[in-house]
Amino acid sequence: MIQASNVTLRLGKRALFEDVNIKFTEGNCYGLIGANGAGKSTFLRILSGELEPTNGDIIITPGQRLSFLKQDHFKYDQFVVLDTVIMGNQRLYDIMKEKEAIYAKEDFTEEDGIHASELEGEFATMNGWEAESDAAMLLNGLGIDTSLHYMEMHELSGSQKIKVLLAQALFGNPDILLLDEPTNHLDLDAIRWLEEFLINFENTVIVVSHDRYFLNKVCTHIADIDYAKIQLYSGNYDFWYESSQLMIKQMKEANKKKEDKIKELQEFIQRFSANASKSKQATSRKKALEKIQLDDIKPSSRKYPYIDFRPFREIGNEVLTVSNLSKTIDGVKVLDNLSFIIGHDDKVAFVGNNGLATTTLFKILAGEMEPDEGEVKWGITTSQAYFPKDNTKDFDCDDIIVDWLMEFSPEKDVTYVRGFLGRMLFAGEDGVKKVNVLSGGEKVRVMLSKMMIMGSNVLIMDEPTNHLDMESITALNNGLIKFPGVVLFTSQDHQFIQTIANRIMEITPGGLIDKITTYDEYLENDELARKRQILSNQDDNETDL
Repeated sequence: MIQASNVTLRLGKRALFEDVNIKFTEGNCYGLIGANGAGKSTFLRILSGELEPTNGDIIITPGQRLSFLKQDHFKYDQFVVLDTVIMGNQRLYDIMKEKEAIYAKEDFTEEDGIHASELEGEFATMNGWEAESDAAMLLNGLGIDTSLHYMEMHELSGSQKIKVLLAQALFGNPDILLLDEPTNHLDLDAIRWLEEFLINFENTVIVVSHDRYFLNKVCTHIADIDYAKIQLYSGNYDFWYESSQLMIKQMKEANKKKEDKIKELQEFIQRFSANASKSKQATSRKKALEKIQLDDIKPSSRKYPYIDFRPFREIGNEVLTVSNLSKTIDGVKVLDNLSFIIGHDDKVAFVGNNGLATTTLFKILAGEMEPDEGEVKWGITTSQAYFPKDNTKDFDCDDIIVDWLMEFSPEKDVTYVRGFLGRMLFAGEDGVKKVNVLSGGEKVRVMLSKMMIMGSNVLIMDEPTNHLDMESITALNNGLIKFPGVVLFTSQDHQFIQTIANRIMEITPGGLIDKITTYDEYLENDELARKRQILSNQDDNETDL
């Protein structure tokens, strides 16, 4: 159990948290949600002990171990991957190293033997003999091949390091597990594995995530940060959202009835207060009026952008034909003889672990890269807008936002352009910010403003949900659902793919998989195919024997 008791955190004059009281108990997974800047990551740091609150206390059940997912990718560069995972239980790791040092001594004394025996006892109590196999199991589950387990961390890629750090947080069955955006930069297979791990995890989990499907899958409760308080709700994210909307609706309806009653009483008082025969009734109505109080409905501090892609031109039947496309990058053949045709009703999600292949394809389709072989043919009625995974070069200039966006606007009018920025929550003086100083989330919102203002009927979007908060993801999700054109996109957000795509493609070493289906159906069929393959391999092994 971990509990916040009267926790207050002040940043200057602003109170990020004010007298927060909340208890997180065993066997439950809590999704910590709130608008950008509400303090989700900060609250996790307070719970972990990394940050001291201005007032109040964090209370943890004595003897319980807390584990916190850290995002420092370089801290463990000189350590072996397997050791890095075991460091998730620091006491166990320290015992291992102390034992090794004692047994390596040339002048091994009787005292050393007694101390080693004590360490061995504690080591066994902590299931130390299973430590390496447990760490290896976590790494394999997250997609880190056994061949990498004894390499040093600096030899791994950034995405591989992220998985190792996640394995470190999960290692050793911690009593309290704090996870800050654990699905960031994970491939879909790793996310699915993590979902199953957390569903079966029996201790306390508190997780911050922008992935709605993930929260729905793993959470038993939602802890909502708003107005410097944290309100606890039973159920997953969708249950919280529906419940909160229903509560507001009911309060508004109750207030509407009260407002009607107030109006009726006011009219009666006005009509009859001067009439002697009715003055007694008017006085009683006035007293009744004074007793009626409207409930204080506090609108959420969350702000949802308005995303609406409206094509200037209706798309025709001929949209896109890709024929025998091939591309080699740094000696590796990323695309190999790729062919497909896109129709005017298609919303295609490119899924799988080959992100480089999808990014390369999107760059070729957007005209930012030439193929080595093959042809890309766009229909004459099409117009394309491209959202790159890496927008660094797009904002490598000193332009202010309004001037930058004006280049893509058919109307060279500041008011017209500011209207699109306003939809994306850039208010007032925000429009004169320089684009090269914007945050990651702000850059994404500017890119979406650009795509709206261009009025294209084909959208090519490479990981558009990266750096967005949940409110912006929801707005983008809804905008793409109602978009009347063609969408080619990739995302790690399960719900985003499931609700938008009507066609799934996966670029694999064996060729292109292309299915007219929903994402859930695609995953279900993929899971069945894997099970069949496992059974087939088992049959083959038995035959060999």
